[in-house]
Formats: sequence, structure tokens, C-alpha cells
Amino acid sequence: MTELCRLDDIPDRTGRGFALGSGTGRLDIVVVRWGDRVFGYVNSCPHARSPLDWTPDRFMSLDGRHLQCAIHGALFEVETGRCIQGPCMGQHLTSIPVTLNGDRITVPNPPLTPAS
Repeated sequence: MTELCRLDDIPDRTGRGFALGSGTGRLDIVVVRWGDRVFGYVNSCPHARSPLDWTPDRFMSLDGRHLQCAIHGALFEVETGRCIQGPCMGQHLTSIPVTLNGDRITVPNPPLTPAS
């Protein structure tokens, strides 16, 4: 397991980006805190294959209810990663298994990435 951070390091209803690995094996992910739950996704829009954040760690829509793609404004459900608005409607972000162990957020080594 790789420890990413403490739960309190991510303010509630926001996301934080992390890089796992390096070089060609690097995987950029976003972890969203939703109360005492955490959700992890590859930091890549299924439509444009671009990072979701428009500036480091700015992943959420203005109302704070959805993940939002910085390139074209697509909105994604936090709990499922499903696109609910935008050119990738119905597609999903690629989920990354994240676990809350006490107050620590962890990912498996290496992270298991299901098909998007």
C-alpha cells in the first residue's frame, strides 16, 4: 500500500491530485473527499484525455457538487465518475481504488485500474 495523505489534508468536498510512479509509469490521479468517504480516479477526461484540473488541485465545479473538466466543462458525479453533462455524456472516469485506513488515504501498490 502507498499512503497518499491524511483525510484532513483534503478539505471536505474538494479534490487533490497525486502522481503515482514516475517516468513512463507515472499515473496522475485525483482523490475526492466527500465527508468521511474518498473516491479516486485517473486525472484524465474520457473525452479529451486531458487533466481535469484547470490549476493544481482545482477539480470541482463552482457549486462544489461535481468533478469538472477544465477543457470543456464536462461534469462528473463524484461517487461514480459518470459524466452527466458535456461531450462525454454517459462515459466514466477511470476509477482508482482508494482506501481510508483510520485517518490515512492509501492506494494499492500498484494501483488496480479497471477498464474505463
